[in-house]
Amino acid sequence: MPELLRIFGLKFFFYSNDHTPIHVHVRNADGEAIFTLETVTLVENKGMKSKDIHLAESIIEENKDIFISRWKDFFPDNK
Repeated sequence: MPELLRIFGLKFFFYSNDHTPIHVHVRNADGEAIFTLETVTLVENKGMKSKDIHLAESIIEENKDIFISRWKDFFPDNK
């Protein structure tokens, strides 16, 4: 499970057997959410508070290019 970033109690990662579309998982003490990256969009939320979802979305927007690059490096055949 490659970890991309850990900040403000949020862990950003993807699973080593993940699938397209390119996306990132975000986990904190309350739950987990999934965002697509090409156009940052919340796909699923399991328990995270609204304020944490908004914070995660902002962090993803700021780091989107890095996250996409890390995805493409990890999954060279799954772009």
